[in-house]
Amino acid sequence: MTSSVVEGGRDEGKHEPSDFITETMNLTSPNLSLLPSETETFLSAAISLKDKVVEETWNRRDQVVDPTVYTGLLGTAFTCLRSYQVTGCRNDLILCSDIIDTCVTAARASLRHVTFLCGRGGVYALGAVVANYMEDLPKRDLFLGLFFEVAKERALPVGPEEGGFGMSYDLLYGRAGFLWGALFVNKHLGDDAVPKDILMPIIDAVLAGGRAGASDVEDCPLMYRWHGTRYLGAANGLAGILHVLLHFPLPREDAEDVKGTLRYLMSKRFPHSGNYPSSEGNPRDKLVQWGHGATGMAITLSKAAQVFPNDRELRDAAIEAGEVVWKSGLVKKVGLADGVSGNAYAFLSLYRLTKESIYEERAKSFASFMYDNAKSLASANGYSLSQGLAGTVCLWFDLLAPDSSRFPGYEL
Repeated sequence: MTSSVVEGGRDEGKHEPSDFITETMNLTSPNLSLLPSETETFLSAAISLKDKVVEETWNRRDQVVDPTVYTGLLGTAFTCLRSYQVTGCRNDLILCSDIIDTCVTAARASLRHVTFLCGRGGVYALGAVVANYMEDLPKRDLFLGLFFEVAKERALPVGPEEGGFGMSYDLLYGRAGFLWGALFVNKHLGDDAVPKDILMPIIDAVLAGGRAGASDVEDCPLMYRWHGTRYLGAANGLAGILHVLLHFPLPREDAEDVKGTLRYLMSKRFPHSGNYPSSEGNPRDKLVQWGHGATGMAITLSKAAQVFPNDRELRDAAIEAGEVVWKSGLVKKVGLADGVSGNAYAFLSLYRLTKESIYEERAKSFASFMYDNAKSLASANGYSLSQGLAGTVCLWFDLLAPDSSRFPGYEL
């Protein structure tokens, strides 16, 4: 994990817009509503910026240093796949496949993690999906076989009863991140592409580990630690793990534990701002982003409100988290993990949940800020998927069809 996501290296001035933003946009100005509303505007901007991402990360590369989806070259492949899905441009798909082939060699040598975002699981999952798009069935099956080899990692299905605390449970580096990769494969290749007999023992281990971790936490059914800290957000904490679990048909007892843990998270909101702390007991109300804070919670709670449609409190909490993002979400950075692009996805999640146009308009407002300032922001933020402008490309593409929008690497 890079310093901009872990707690120690974050933007300490989260609630205040950066000087750059303050100088270029009055947040209360009616000009904020003057958005580039035509589809062609976002489409042409997305294609142009995608080409820039490819130029900077692929065409000018010396060697593959980071083959991950999160901050590396595989994020460019993910962006090209998104472009192909929207535009139908075959060259994007071919380029995506070429990038994946290059990442495979580097991943075998350098990636010890098994997750989609930061591990080998992402290389093989994305490889299988892209090969399927290309109708290259032997290559698809080859990548599926490699993904199944990752699934044989012995620590994945081992619960605390067998001493299974060695592998973390979080989305970026742990078991939840592998499960997300399997969900991604099954979404594109069919529900049984990664069979249940592989996934259920891992899910059981995640639930068992959460119960063991919550044994000394009052009114919290599931709790996890990452490097000794009880993180609450999407990147390394509860929100991310619960979000993955919400995609599986859980037995009643397990589903109630997930819901009870969501309620515990909701109880931790800061009373004045409505934002969420980054970790258990942390008094600093600093971050509004996907990795830590209200953004990730808005997205997770939106999913929970769909899974538990009769629980109005989950829906209300999702909406309240979205209000925090609207008030404080034009942060210093641009990326999905810790910046404006990721914060815009909170509104797209709420739009899909509520069907209220205000959330689509809010997403467009944030996207329009990126549109107006992308060139100025590029030098400071780079071109990776999660921490740079590749995430902005995906956002602009998703604004063309908000009903089918998905936060890259988090929503399915």
